[in-house]
Amino acid sequence: MKVVKFIILIFSLFFFGKSFGQGKLQLYPLSDSKTYNIHDVIAHSDDFHDVSSNLLNLGLGNKNVWLKITNPKAADMESLLIDQSRLSHLNLYFVKDQKVVKTIALSGTQLVPCSKEIGNVKIFKINEFQGNTDLYLNLISKEIFLAPVMTNTKAENTALLMNRDVYFGLYTGAVLIMFVYNLFLFLSVRDKNYFLYICYMLFTWLTQISIMGYATKFFWHNSNWMHQHSVVIFSILGLIFGIYFTLNFLKVQQYIPKLAVYFKILLIVSIVVLLLSVSTGSSVFFPIMQLLTLLSCILAYISAIIIYFKKKYSPARYYLIAWSILIIGVILFLIKDYEIIPYNNFTIYMLQIATVVEISLLSFALADSINFVKKENESIQKQALATSLENQKLIQEQNIILEQKVKERTEELEEINHTLNHTLTNLKSTQSQLVDAEKMAALGQLTAGIAHEINNPINFVTSNIKPLQLDIDDLREIINKYERLDPEGDITQQLKQINDFKKQIDLDFVNKEITSLLSGISEGAKRTAEIIRSLRNFSRVDETDMKPVDLNEGLASTLVLVRNNIPDNLTVIKEFGVIPKVECLPGKINQVFMNLVSNAIQAIKSKNEPDVEEFLTVKTWSIDDKVFISIKDSGTGMTEEVKNKIFEPFFTTKDIGEGTGLGLSIVFGIIEKHKGNIEVISQLGEGTEFIITLHTNLPN
Repeated sequence: MKVVKFIILIFSLFFFGKSFGQGKLQLYPLSDSKTYNIHDVIAHSDDFHDVSSNLLNLGLGNKNVWLKITNPKAADMESLLIDQSRLSHLNLYFVKDQKVVKTIALSGTQLVPCSKEIGNVKIFKINEFQGNTDLYLNLISKEIFLAPVMTNTKAENTALLMNRDVYFGLYTGAVLIMFVYNLFLFLSVRDKNYFLYICYMLFTWLTQISIMGYATKFFWHNSNWMHQHSVVIFSILGLIFGIYFTLNFLKVQQYIPKLAVYFKILLIVSIVVLLLSVSTGSSVFFPIMQLLTLLSCILAYISAIIIYFKKKYSPARYYLIAWSILIIGVILFLIKDYEIIPYNNFTIYMLQIATVVEISLLSFALADSINFVKKENESIQKQALATSLENQKLIQEQNIILEQKVKERTEELEEINHTLNHTLTNLKSTQSQLVDAEKMAALGQLTAGIAHEINNPINFVTSNIKPLQLDIDDLREIINKYERLDPEGDITQQLKQINDFKKQIDLDFVNKEITSLLSGISEGAKRTAEIIRSLRNFSRVDETDMKPVDLNEGLASTLVLVRNNIPDNLTVIKEFGVIPKVECLPGKINQVFMNLVSNAIQAIKSKNEPDVEEFLTVKTWSIDDKVFISIKDSGTGMTEEVKNKIFEPFFTTKDIGEGTGLGLSIVFGIIEKHKGNIEVISQLGEGTEFIITLHTNLPN
């Protein structure tokens, strides 16, 4: 019931409010009157013809119009009011017996009352001459020619203008409240959107009161230049800040980059038009300003629709409602000028009413955007907390594994010490166990890094699952609609409903998004598979049979596993040549690669003054039946004395607890077992290079 009463109230305001300007006098326009003066017009008075309304709307452009009011002597027509403060000139002639007995000529700011007077336009007495007195009006406009002519009693016109002052005060008060409120919020939160919004609000208000004449009345009554240019200047300034606000608030650059380009073009054109308008003062920029405003409104409305309905950015909801109400207000304001709806106390303020509602809703939109950002931050914090807890869990698990491995290694070392005096066979068995233990220790150190490497593509996969589920739900809904088709019903109507639903969800976009999401999941799975494959390839410690192996593949897997330990300033250079497969123990050879690469990285990290860019070069080539592998670093290098001892068991240059001294000893033993050779090239401060030589077929 409340809604029905509200609709009835609005309807009554539109069609039963008191209309203006429907007087008892006849008004006659004279065509082609630009070259006429008052005497020419009097001489051609017979050329005047009746008009159906005293609401004159001749559109944009320079207009010079003559009007005639014949013999105004009725008691209720004692004053004349031209309801337009934006006229360039107004000349009023009292003519009796074909002679001008009185002339009133006003231009620019003279058409607007001063701050001590009431209203926003002048009132002219027309009852001071009796008898056969006619009124001739010459109206000139350089902007839009809209001139409602009202003949009433002086008391009625005075009451009308007093009401105008009240409406102006209410409108200004509403805008002022919103301005102060949002200025306070801007000073509190320091959000750029609030600054752009209050600037847009300020210039919109200045534009409206300039159109109504109140800006001239209260602020620059003595400045004809400001009176002539204020509407264009403030409209374009409001447009500029409105575009900036739309771009930032709706995040157009982020959601719709193509439309952002058009916004920027309109912004540049608006700035150029503003500068030209101020410098030249030409009236041609008034219609250009209106065109730019229209294009910007259309573009902003389209952007809000896309961002709210397709991108699901909830703060765009209030923005969209605000612009919808403003557009409705503008349409109603314009059609009242063509008397499609009555020209009355309500309809002449439709634009101001719509503006107040718009700026109020935009204020709600800003508040909603803050809540949206707050929810996003809370979601990010929850995700970060979950990630932190997961990492903590992984670290605890790795600590348990490492403790177990340390315990196992200690037991193995005790067993080795206990069996040192046993036979050579037992010594070789112990040596093999040491090699495997060293590899497991190295793998234990890499576990955290590998977990991190795997976590990245897995997160990439999981982040795509939710939007994929939503898209699949939409497709399921379409399938359900087809399954629910009633063969006995109206098939055409049912199919139309299904097609409407397809358009609603944008089926083409859903299909493309599913393809994109599946591609992302596939890419994450491939990256995870690469890491797992590298780890599996590296960890073949249980393979005791010789087999042909691609050494390039083993080197690549090793580099993948140590990737998390590579510092930012280290560049890895891979120069893998075309080499034949080598008959070897894959797990043992991979352990050689891991030890040498890890030592190279450690040597670079331990430099006291690292270079801006360090290098690790891994190179392979073959000559005849031999394959060569070079691992070269730009690390600390070593002295000749250290170089001679590096393959001795338990010899190490690392601090206590950082190394066992078995790594290079194991490397040497593995290469020797494969009947190969390892060469060391190193100088202190210039890095180290290990060159391994292996035969494609193991020599007898």
